[in-house]
Amino acid sequence: MSKPAAEPGVKYGRVMLKISGEALMGNQGYGLHPPTVVRIAQEVKAVHEMGVEVCMVIGGGNIFRGLQGSAQGMERTTADYMGMLATVMNALAMQSALEAIGVFTRVISAIPMDQVCEPYIRRRAVRHLEKKRVCIFAAGTGNPYFTTDTAATLRASEMGCEAVFKGTKVDGVYDKDPKKHADARRYDRVSYDEALEKHLGVMDATAIALARDNRLPIIVFSLDEPGGFRTILSGNGTYTRVDG
Repeated sequence: MSKPAAEPGVKYGRVMLKISGEALMGNQGYGLHPPTVVRIAQEVKAVHEMGVEVCMVIGGGNIFRGLQGSAQGMERTTADYMGMLATVMNALAMQSALEAIGVFTRVISAIPMDQVCEPYIRRRAVRHLEKKRVCIFAAGTGNPYFTTDTAATLRASEMGCEAVFKGTKVDGVYDKDPKKHADARRYDRVSYDEALEKHLGVMDATAIALARDNRLPIIVFSLDEPGGFRTILSGNGTYTRVDG
């Protein structure tokens, strides 16, 4: 698979952006906050205009989280499938916001539902990226017991992405919660093994191990910082790099 060409000075030609469903809530306690969805879409557009090919995976926790459903007595497999359907709803919302600002987008689901989105076919998805369409991968891996973190790392590996960008509410990985501890220390760089051993909360263990096995760096940055995604791709900004 050939390396995509971006603008001069841009470090990566093809990337995966992983965000949580909660990132789409804004200050609400549930559901979608349309202005927030539009703001994130504009961040993606800014990167797309740099010539970067963008993949996305969005969680479903703003609508339904499988683990919470399971904890309340629901059968785990059913709860996880419900969570996967929530990610499709978020993906469609993001597609709508992106296409409203002129970015051609495809929602590609691991669970076939042909009337609303495409089924996942790897070669077709790669072709969409080559045609400069944003690809949003929905419904996780299509299997219960796997998180959207793992889905993002899996799809990034399959698509030949050069990095996974994990958009969060803080500007990197800390040794403890910076919102609760004033003395929390931010890492500029951390190894996969250290992230696993210290339970740093970068992604779940399966996702980190998969990234390590495929030598796929994880860039943790703040999605709340306007222009942060574009700035990091230009070689600046504040973030934590997780790699070998």
